[in-house]
Amino acid sequence: MKKIPHLDKKNRAALLALAMAGMLTGFATAAAAGPVINGDLIMGDVTTYKVKKHESLFDIARKFDMGIIELEAANPGVNPWKPKAGAEITVTKRHIIPSITHEGIVVNLDASRLYYFKAPGQVETYPVASGKEGWETPVAATKVVEKRLHPTWTIPEDIRAEDPTLPESVPPGPGNPLGDYALALGLSGIMIHGTTTPSSIGKHASHGCIRMYPEDIESLFKAVKKGTPVLLARMPYVMGWKDNKLYLEVTPHVHAVSKTAKKPKPDKLLHDAVTHEAGNATVDWDAVDNAMARADGIPAEIGSRPWFGPPMPQIAKPVQGASAAPALAAPQAQPPQPEKQASLAQPQLQQRVSLTIVNDKN
Repeated sequence: MKKIPHLDKKNRAALLALAMAGMLTGFATAAAAGPVINGDLIMGDVTTYKVKKHESLFDIARKFDMGIIELEAANPGVNPWKPKAGAEITVTKRHIIPSITHEGIVVNLDASRLYYFKAPGQVETYPVASGKEGWETPVAATKVVEKRLHPTWTIPEDIRAEDPTLPESVPPGPGNPLGDYALALGLSGIMIHGTTTPSSIGKHASHGCIRMYPEDIESLFKAVKKGTPVLLARMPYVMGWKDNKLYLEVTPHVHAVSKTAKKPKPDKLLHDAVTHEAGNATVDWDAVDNAMARADGIPAEIGSRPWFGPPMPQIAKPVQGASAAPALAAPQAQPPQPEKQASLAQPQLQQRVSLTIVNDKN
């Protein structure tokens, strides 16, 4: 393991600000998180899909631009390789947009999901794979330092030590695990790139890099400019308001299906975060505990508050292509609606600011 050699002054300051937010409150608040996206921090829908013959959950995950873990978590007990043909499964593309920052690229390493804030009021989201155990992707504030089309993969010595049969480098082409597009970050050996193993998307499976489906990295590569800020963060759960209702999204996990119902065990850190965000709102604590126990990555309603607040701003048009925040009609002359805000529940951020990385990574 090597320490990060440097971060530029701007990125050091950004990371320090995040660390201080974690130390002082246990999680970042929406008020300091930047502009509200389209007045609504919940995007996408939850639908169902009928499995076709010879189709796996991996096929379906890619079809709907999901990670395999979030699809499995939403469908506990379904065989990922051989789901029953004709069975209806839950497909979720609904997510709470992180409020930690609304600039550049934000990667939630816990949820294996990347958000790209393309412009004010426009956000795209993609599933990713990140570092596996022992090769964890670092938590860091950095930026895109280089765009590489048809990159050559120079294999680090520590990866070659795991497999001495590997060559010193892999040229561009179908066998290159970086794919056709790579965004090099300001961290030694860390990139956002494509993959030759799309079944890994949604997992912690790389040597530290951020992997994307080939079609997703192509889209992101074309949109992102050199110098775009990138925040790699761990957000085990995120909260957001919509129509005076508070929602909680918990990082998806694959669970064994239990035949006997068990009362969920309360999570004190989560309860503290919900209490802080809810304010004077009414909270359904059973819903909080159930959402934490399910850990299916689907935003769950956990509370509500009385009407108050300024009118909802006019909604911008959604971004085409990637999963984008839905467009709503501009409000008519009606009683004002509340401003929607979200907060990042990040109770252990202060424990994650000692940054370490490993040599490259795929």
